[in-house]
Amino acid sequence: MTDFVALLAQHARCQPDKLALRTAARDWSYCELSEGGRRAATVLQAHGIGAGDRVGLLCLNTAGFMLALFGAWRLGATVVPINHKLQGPEVQYILAHAGVKLCVVDGALAGIAAHCSAPCEWLSTDSTAAGMADFDAECAASQAMPGEVVLAGQSVAEILYTSGTTGKPKGCLLSHSAVLQTAMSAAASTSLSRTDKTLVAMPIWHSSPLNNWALGTLLMGGSLVFLREYTPQAFVQTLSNERITFTFGAPIAYLAPLAVVGDLSGYDFSAIRLWAYGGGPLGAEMVRKLAHSYRNDRFIQVYGMTETGPLGSVLYPEDAEAKAGSIGRIGTPGVVMELRHSDGSRCQPGQVGEIYLRSPGIMLGYLNDAEATAKALDANGWYASGDLARIDEQGYLFIVDRAKDMIVTGGENVYSKEVEDVIGSHPSVQDVAVIGKPHPEWGETVVAVIVLKPQHALDEETLKAFLAPQLARYKIPREVQWSQQLPRTATGKLLKHVLRAG
Repeated sequence: MTDFVALLAQHARCQPDKLALRTAARDWSYCELSEGGRRAATVLQAHGIGAGDRVGLLCLNTAGFMLALFGAWRLGATVVPINHKLQGPEVQYILAHAGVKLCVVDGALAGIAAHCSAPCEWLSTDSTAAGMADFDAECAASQAMPGEVVLAGQSVAEILYTSGTTGKPKGCLLSHSAVLQTAMSAAASTSLSRTDKTLVAMPIWHSSPLNNWALGTLLMGGSLVFLREYTPQAFVQTLSNERITFTFGAPIAYLAPLAVVGDLSGYDFSAIRLWAYGGGPLGAEMVRKLAHSYRNDRFIQVYGMTETGPLGSVLYPEDAEAKAGSIGRIGTPGVVMELRHSDGSRCQPGQVGEIYLRSPGIMLGYLNDAEATAKALDANGWYASGDLARIDEQGYLFIVDRAKDMIVTGGENVYSKEVEDVIGSHPSVQDVAVIGKPHPEWGETVVAVIVLKPQHALDEETLKAFLAPQLARYKIPREVQWSQQLPRTATGKLLKHVLRAG
């Protein structure tokens, strides 16, 4: 089986001068990116990394992320991309749980390392950081690692963290075969080709920007443009200036420029072939608004989750308005989807059930969590998504709820139990429930319903100050409601649907 290290080397031989990656700092041809990965392998090896080791990647959208990724893979090591929005204790948990031996961190994020006691070495990239070796400088000064490698298809390429209902993040083990199959399916579903120029504006550590679109573009021999950090102004400016043909973002990434930038008529989006969005649906009115503002109606909805590569389904532009809110009716190439009742039987039109998926891109399982793996994957390789959907007469699926109580806000996943656990640790809190509230731009916003202990007082500002060091900003509730009692069943089960309805 082939792999991305071999594919990059092939592109370097066949189209050495073709633009592979453009960042704010410089351009990288396929030859330079391949050689950069070889140099990175030399550096990582010199720091003790070998086959089976875990390398953390705590980076913004920079070349250092990609060089470290290809360098680690060349050595047979596993990469652990880490959400740069997390706070120190959250990063610490991932580093310790994954057994990360070395972490490449963006110099601007180096302060997080001071709050992590995990026994791993830190290298800075994109800028220097006190007390850390300079990954970029060492790569520039090192020799490219010679020779070719053959990576076993079922060896672990990535450990991607996604939270679960237990409140602690779970590490999804994705093999080299799964990563390749995911990129192939994503590329096929969106007709990516060597002529495409893809803007990666969403964080590269996310499974979709990384496995679907960055690796999907490189698979086909296209060109990547990295936006170091998303801002509405930089997003539309880059789309226009770079003549981008494909991009992906959460719905808010497309909606924010309408509010912040305003009139987009001065920007040239004529090169855009497809605008992909995921992390939440768009209503018919929003679809029309975006088509009018961007003067282009080629918006495509993609659905998937980290555990599946992320692969799932697609709602194509021709259905975007008529079937607004749907995730589509068929899996991307290689993906089989079923909507099932709790007894395993398939749902008929008008019925609601849970989405099950099977594909070559599905994870091997959760790291060090056999129980959770057994619940998520059956013996035949079907993944139980936890998403409840309704199927219409034409077979289109519409998400109606999330069995795992996940909240999607601005494309970021927030798991209620994790937030509830932190809020519940406040000495004044007796009971708490965290729910999602529909939001026209962000998809959902995080709401906390809190019951205080008798004779205790707490205000919203104090609560948020308490949460700030422990949770990423997007996980902190935007709205706090105070209650005398939470609705529960006789056995104590929380009735969140009552809170959502109220």
